[in-house]
Amino acid sequence: MRDTSRRLATLLLAFVTFAHASTDVESPVAPDQRRGAEQTLLTYPEWFLVHSPAEYATWVAGHPSHDFPFIAHVGQLWGSYAAVTREQWRERYPSNLGYHVMILVIASSTTVEYGLRSAYENVAGRIGWALSSGTLTPEDRYGARVAQDYVDFIRKDPWYLFDFTAKLRDLWTAVPLVGADPIRKWERRYALTTEYAVKAVYGKLIELATRSAYEPARPTTQVVVDHAPDALPEGVGLVRTLDDGRAVLDLPRYFDFRLAATALARSGSHLVDVAGNRRTILVTLTTRDAVALPDGSRVLFEQPIVTKPGTRRVGALVPVTALSSLLADAPARGASIEHVYDY
Repeated sequence: MRDTSRRLATLLLAFVTFAHASTDVESPVAPDQRRGAEQTLLTYPEWFLVHSPAEYATWVAGHPSHDFPFIAHVGQLWGSYAAVTREQWRERYPSNLGYHVMILVIASSTTVEYGLRSAYENVAGRIGWALSSGTLTPEDRYGARVAQDYVDFIRKDPWYLFDFTAKLRDLWTAVPLVGADPIRKWERRYALTTEYAVKAVYGKLIELATRSAYEPARPTTQVVVDHAPDALPEGVGLVRTLDDGRAVLDLPRYFDFRLAATALARSGSHLVDVAGNRRTILVTLTTRDAVALPDGSRVLFEQPIVTKPGTRRVGALVPVTALSSLLADAPARGASIEHVYDY
């Protein structure tokens, strides 16, 4: 937890007593590597702001952007935040006020952004499309490529470090200024110019504020497995082996955590502790059918994938000791693992 978050949380905890500690004090994970168990819940709203742009990037690769369900995504963002917050208080985890403030800031700014984009796309966007031949322009296709580049970037790095300025420059230097469907071309050019310019400025402001308030986030998550595999997967480092045969490992954080944890599971090693948490961990799966979750698991929330009718996202709380088996055989359980909320 960042220093600012610690200070803010401590102020609130001076007035409110919680039944459970945030981490297991006997965990073999190094004390400075442990993170509060509530983090597995509170990181979901942050990651929804990766899932949503990913869905958008897939959609606009083949469809006009005015058909994207911006408002439905706003509802899913706030609905999931309510669900994880209720669970946090039900389990009496520490409040982590600083993190809630951060979520409220990004959720509110996303609500404003998506509201404005929905309004624009459903008026100017639809008019531009109606006056075109009904095919995507070079500007549409450029916007789709940038949307995918953005998703690939934010899966590993903070969004505000994405180079919107370079994308704006390329829009005006690499995409032809003239061509078929001129009204649609210039409508799209205006929309993308506005989006990239605003995000370039806003991103710089957020970067300055973040650097002044927070320490850089750790790029790894320390875990404990029942035993180390003969060959460690790529990106996984051995910290030490314990007397009882268990091993403390460093796994990459964020998007690559799921990949590394899955590779460990398929090698026969099972997670028993993630950053000091031995209780439950939040996992999202995507599926069209019923999902057979491991014993002791339960569904926290479900969301339809609006652009893929019949497909839904399932947010499940899974015992840490059952996570590896879920990762190893998710397809046989009728689902794909979307993300493990690795703090």
